Amino acid sequence: MKKRAVFLAALIGITAAATLGYALWRCTDRPLTGVQPVNTGFAAYDVIGADGERGNFVAVQPWMTPGDYANTETLFAKLDGYFAAAKAKGWLNAKTIVVLPEYIGSWLAAADEPASVYSAAHAGPAMATLALTHPLAFLRWYLSAPAEADKTEWTLFTLKAEVMARDYQSLFSALAKKYAVTLVAGSIVLPQPHLEKGRIVVTPGGSLYNVSALFAPDGTIAGPLVFKAYPIAEEQAFLAAGKVSDIPVFDTPDGKLAVLICADSWYPPSYQRIAQLGAQLLAIPSYSTVDDSWAAPWAGYDGQPAPADVNRHDIGRITLGEAWLKYSMGGRAGAAKIQTGINVFLRGKLWDLGTDGDTISYRDGKASHVAGRHGAILINQWL
Repeated sequence: MKKRAVFLAALIGITAAATLGYALWRCTDRPLTGVQPVNTGFAAYDVIGADGERGNFVAVQPWMTPGDYANTETLFAKLDGYFAAAKAKGWLNAKTIVVLPEYIGSWLAAADEPASVYSAAHAGPAMATLALTHPLAFLRWYLSAPAEADKTEWTLFTLKAEVMARDYQSLFSALAKKYAVTLVAGSIVLPQPHLEKGRIVVTPGGSLYNVSALFAPDGTIAGPLVFKAYPIAEEQAFLAAGKVSDIPVFDTPDGKLAVLICADSWYPPSYQRIAQLGAQLLAIPSYSTVDDSWAAPWAGYDGQPAPADVNRHDIGRITLGEAWLKYSMGGRAGAAKIQTGINVFLRGKLWDLGTDGDTISYRDGKASHVAGRHGAILINQWL
């Protein structure tokens, strides 16, 4: 009995100490409130083509850091800096389509979290802090995660999904409305998202999808949402695939616009679908992980079998950047009768995740890339 009493006393003491330590940590490692200092990180501006009064694409290749996601006010200030710079150049008008990169909204999962999330050098500790900040919700969703999923990633995107969907819509709606432009709002990871009366609604616990929304100049969402149909192998650990047959084409002041999310632009069925719907313009939000990966040898198709027209001898012989030009929009948009397209990549220093990729322009049947620079780039492409 004496040993049991000593054990219980020790257990109570350890529990009390742990509880006190947790409480002190929560008190000292607080979320960052208000607009935090942001750096747009501009490296260059580029103009492609001449103004034919038919409208234009403005590709925003941002330079993002974890601190930009401290809260929605800070993220708005960061992105607003790019829009303001484009406006100052005279690039924004009623026939402008602004294109943001893939996953630009996904890191809203880190918003309003302890300050150490944004100062962490690696994504692992940052995400561990996020999990510890929501212990009960994290445990609940972690235990219900699909057996085949990467449970941690699935849980982190699930437990904050409703807030993420709300913030994504309010933030990008405000930008589109403020500058009166059509906005391809990159993409965001959400569970079974759909539109109800103009609002993005999610089902926490459902399958996760990588989706993009198109915002009209009045700030409303032009439905339907765009679902990524060909997630790469790394994404398949926590994302479900959309249907190619559901890829939409939107009526815009510039013509019929298709949006293909990253890898979707590498597959012929995507182009067959948008050609059937009469697409004239193409926007591709992308995210290429690993620093300096574009100069590395191309490893081949990722997550899906290569289409029949792919030259297998290119694998390991050409670079990833060259493969983007040959097997994405540059090699496939012509068959779909696309007139003009733009492909923009997420860049920055997001913990240790790495980023790479150059904005790709498509016009007159040819694709070219804007030479890579360490920083943000604004590209104006006249239609």
